Amino acid sequence: MSDSDSALEKALNELTRFHPRKIDLGLERIECALRTLDNPHLKLPPVVHVAGTNGKGSTVAFLRAIAEAQGLKAHAYTSPHLVRFNERIVVASEQIDDKVLIDVLERVRVSSGGSPLSFFEATTTAAFLAFSEAQADICIIEVGLGGRHDATNVIDHPSVCAITPIGYDHAEFLGRDLAGIAREKAGIMKWKVPVFVGPQSDLVSTVLDDEAARTKSPIRYWGQDHQAYTQNGRMVFEDDTEVMDLPLPRLSGCHQIMNAGLAVALAKHLQISRDIIAAGLETVNWPARLQRLTTGRLVDIVSKVDGELWLDGGHNPHAAIAVSAAMADMKTRQSRPLILVTGMLANKDIGGFLDSFAGLAQCLVGVSIPNQMSAAPKVLAELAKNRGLQSVMANTVREAITLIVNAYEKRDTPPRILICGSLFLAGEVLKENG
Repeated sequence: MSDSDSALEKALNELTRFHPRKIDLGLERIECALRTLDNPHLKLPPVVHVAGTNGKGSTVAFLRAIAEAQGLKAHAYTSPHLVRFNERIVVASEQIDDKVLIDVLERVRVSSGGSPLSFFEATTTAAFLAFSEAQADICIIEVGLGGRHDATNVIDHPSVCAITPIGYDHAEFLGRDLAGIAREKAGIMKWKVPVFVGPQSDLVSTVLDDEAARTKSPIRYWGQDHQAYTQNGRMVFEDDTEVMDLPLPRLSGCHQIMNAGLAVALAKHLQISRDIIAAGLETVNWPARLQRLTTGRLVDIVSKVDGELWLDGGHNPHAAIAVSAAMADMKTRQSRPLILVTGMLANKDIGGFLDSFAGLAQCLVGVSIPNQMSAAPKVLAELAKNRGLQSVMANTVREAITLIVNAYEKRDTPPRILICGSLFLAGEVLKENG
């Protein structure tokens, strides 16, 4: 570990000691902390605020790539990170420097005077402080959890908002009432600020309509006001003013067409041209979102049987539907046996996640996630077995991949291996792969 990494780890650990990681939704604590620091959240460039259940991070990544293709400097705030905490905070189009990050974390810790900020509230405050002290043209902020009571919702007048598809996740905080979840996420709407919405159920749309009427927010819906789809190996975007012929986005999967389409709608609202939008779609980078791993230590193992290795961090049933659809599409183009290497947090809807792979995957290898409250591999294997999947257990991802490779050494058809179930697992895989 370098001196810089050691100093950053110390700063984050110090913050955790004074501000426990436990999630505690509400804005009072962070508003007080921001006032102490002279309200850095009011000194940001035009803000795009993005909420939803799935696709938030990808939408942010697409919009950031488009903005940067325009030559704009972009701040971006996302969570969680995969390998290093710095990934969460992009300052003027560059991942935050260790020294800057350590400085703003320390200033937040000192200024809070031991007040009970949650870890996310403290790091969000640090991000806003870093953003306020660097020049940029746009600030793209992803909601951490929910919306109305999320720490990022101290932004009182964004330039535009976006809401990606809303479904069930984080039930321990948001409950199992879909209308209630939608109301929480709709809470990012602000007075007369436009909001662009991805595909939603009728129930969710009704809730969003009610909130938009209350805030007088112009609301533009997927399927009514804008949409995107594939045609002849291209992506077509339509709204009420034009039809755009665009390249397929760099990120794989049909669900990324929706995320890209929502980002295009936002980019058009920001008056970015078609050619620039096209360039952004082709240069976007967002790891662990149906990512094909092509080099690295784990890939070297899989290459012994000419297998494919894919990585995705989706962790709820809605994400599983999208990823399984992408895997099914790959199967129609090149049939290979699909093997899942799966690790999930214990509080997730594991059965609901695995339902989408029944009849598609041949086998699941259950693994645990280091340093997380993850489901036991035995539980994963049992739930997979109940859905008709062969199932085994492994101690690590490397062991799981080795088991699969050994099983396919004498078979004619190489496997397609998908590591899935958690962004925390995805981060461990990226580290292990090098």
